[in-house]
Amino acid sequence: MAQRRRPPADPMTRGLIRQARSSDLTRRSLLGTAALGGAAAALTACAPPAPPAGGATALKLPTDVSATDKIVRWANWTAYLDYDEDTKKYPTLEAFQKQTGIKATYAEDIDDNDTYYGKIQSQLRNGQDIGKDVIVFTDWMAARCIRSGFTQQLDQGQMPNAKNLLPALQNVDFDPGRKNSLTWQSGFGVLAWNKEKVPGGLKNVSDLWTPALKGKVEVLSEMRDTIGLIMLEQGVDISKSFTSAQYETAVDELQKHIADGQIRQVKGNSYKEDLISGDADAVIGWSGDIFQINAENGDKWGLALPEAGGTLWSDNMLVPVGSPHKTNAEKLMNYYYDPKVAATVEAYVNYICPVQGAKEEMEKIDPDLAASPWIFPDDATLAKAKVFRTLTPDEETQYNESFQKVIGN
Repeated sequence: MAQRRRPPADPMTRGLIRQARSSDLTRRSLLGTAALGGAAAALTACAPPAPPAGGATALKLPTDVSATDKIVRWANWTAYLDYDEDTKKYPTLEAFQKQTGIKATYAEDIDDNDTYYGKIQSQLRNGQDIGKDVIVFTDWMAARCIRSGFTQQLDQGQMPNAKNLLPALQNVDFDPGRKNSLTWQSGFGVLAWNKEKVPGGLKNVSDLWTPALKGKVEVLSEMRDTIGLIMLEQGVDISKSFTSAQYETAVDELQKHIADGQIRQVKGNSYKEDLISGDADAVIGWSGDIFQINAENGDKWGLALPEAGGTLWSDNMLVPVGSPHKTNAEKLMNYYYDPKVAATVEAYVNYICPVQGAKEEMEKIDPDLAASPWIFPDDATLAKAKVFRTLTPDEETQYNESFQKVIGN
């Protein structure tokens, strides 16, 4: 994902996070995304390629040494966990270590799904320890790893708090019954605008194409957000079966507005800097990003899910196939599904919280955040979002190539 997080901490901390987010090659620049198809819909993901020869059964699981080797090693995205600038530590992670006696190491190693996967795929394919016991991937990459047999099945008995997972996330198509994954955070793809420059706001994707905004519009380099929103406006339900022709019609629409100069640029995470500088007045962006820049710059931007529907992505915790500390990893996951802990994290990251009961705990920390439909979506908000359906491997290749050709990558 791109770094969409807004820390409600002191200005120095926010400045450091802002600097860390300045690169365009960040979390959302190559992400797959998904959305809820209504309040009770399950998240889906891009269909992964076929498993390697031998499949999951060909990989021998390591002996779990958690009982004697009390460590857990976690790889996550940048600025995706509560952080104390004074102590240079992660408060909830420190509390986990004191509570369990398990030493936790935490690394912001993941810049984007493809790049990180590229670093570890050979070891995963051979069932080797990648040096991490928990990794966090977006739905489509989580699907690839699970399908390929690169993850270990979780022991629900070790994670009683997993019952707190939101019902709409409990049974995703890439991991029925959540046997191999647990959601970390989610977020919306939205329309966003400078409230002074666009006083009437935006209701539809087509509002981006008004002459007054020519050269001041930016859209995301993530296919499932940009093309997904365009397809929804064109009357295509991206959560259900659609044709190549319908997909290409949306790509043609995008290409038209790039060619005529309506769209200034197609960007990953750095579109935020263009909103702040005034180079862009209206965008297809991510909900958490807009929270962050509003907190840092005086609530200058509005955001909305398009009337035709929006998208939502999720990131998932996985235990790699070669991890020798699965039980410790499960204890970590269980800890972060305690509603009080989840609320503490959410007060920092401001994404959609997947943990039931966290809203009530958030009311004790920050009532405004607890009331936000962008962090704790109500049924009406969720009903406006759709799932970008599972793609076959051939579709994934075809659609990505078409999109990348249009945006110049």
